[in-house]
Amino acid sequence: MKTDIVVIGGYGHVGSQICRLLGAQHPGKVYAAGRNLNRAEEFSRSTGGYVKPLRLSAEKPLPPELLGKVKLVVMCLDQQDTRLAEACLQSGTHYVDVSASGDFLTMLQRLDPVKHKLEAAAVLSVGLAPGLTNLLAARAVQELDHTEQIDISIMLGLGDSHGQAAMEWTVDNLGADFEITEHGRPRTASSFTEAKTADFGFALRTHRAYRFPFSDQMTLPQTLAVPSVSTRLCFDSRSMTSAAALLRRTGLSRLLRNRMLRNLAVQAFTRFRFGSERYAVKVDACGMKDGIPASREYGITGVHEASITAATAAGVALRLYESAPSPGVYHIEQLFSLDANGEQCSLIPSASGGTGPSFRYPLDGLTIWTRSARPSHA
Repeated sequence: MKTDIVVIGGYGHVGSQICRLLGAQHPGKVYAAGRNLNRAEEFSRSTGGYVKPLRLSAEKPLPPELLGKVKLVVMCLDQQDTRLAEACLQSGTHYVDVSASGDFLTMLQRLDPVKHKLEAAAVLSVGLAPGLTNLLAARAVQELDHTEQIDISIMLGLGDSHGQAAMEWTVDNLGADFEITEHGRPRTASSFTEAKTADFGFALRTHRAYRFPFSDQMTLPQTLAVPSVSTRLCFDSRSMTSAAALLRRTGLSRLLRNRMLRNLAVQAFTRFRFGSERYAVKVDACGMKDGIPASREYGITGVHEASITAATAAGVALRLYESAPSPGVYHIEQLFSLDANGEQCSLIPSASGGTGPSFRYPLDGLTIWTRSARPSHA
């Protein structure tokens, strides 16, 4: 009988928090997995043993004897191919992916349940961005009769503690070119170009945000049927945002292709604190309502981006563990929605999220607001 949960990258910055949240619900059934058994064992001891250690390489499919016991895998590491995820899904092991690589998520999305003989469900786009950005976009779309455009803006606090993998991904994409959907057609965009001003509300006010290759803008045109979707990034430090844009504009961002310079940049972002610990997301949607042009604005804000990513992943994982949808590959907005009930913001199954026991997972510390309503605090 499958009862175990394996979190790959489970002793890392985000993975360790996911392990603690899941282990509190299922003590003794959660495994923090990775190549470094010593780190896994050290983390296990810090939990009092309710999270167990496991040596495992994400570059290979899980052994059949392990898959026979594992009900759910949570992946916190970037991957290059879908072999591990396919092996999980074909053996009846559910799969949750917290990574942000658009190319990899697109490969997973193409897995056909019948052709690839899938026996379990995978949920992608799980975290802050992608993740909560997708849910805010879906909420805005539901308020309109027709949505023509969605603009997502993300502000990250450089005073926050970010994991090594997150910083590497950010630095590696400062000079990236990537594909977006605009007016229903694909086109190429570049990181830290085409600035727009985003109003994040409260004391955060306005910031200039720049295009960045978050995967939500690559999937939402399909899952929400919106012709134009863009995602932009800024930092709470305006000077650091301007510096990144200057690097791109002058072509100096190409220097980060040098491994030594790239590693120095990652270390600088990881070790030094340039701002606050606050993050924010703003979603602007425009289209038609009752036959006239209309728009909707939603925002969220909080502190410690890794914590809200872990909470979102834990909520999705617990729902899959308790009551999974039909076999297939889903993005978070296809199964879940955000619910703001008084002072509590929660992750709940959407109408398409399948039947099963009542489920509500609190997202503590999250504030969700709309431009036309008084912000509610959680």
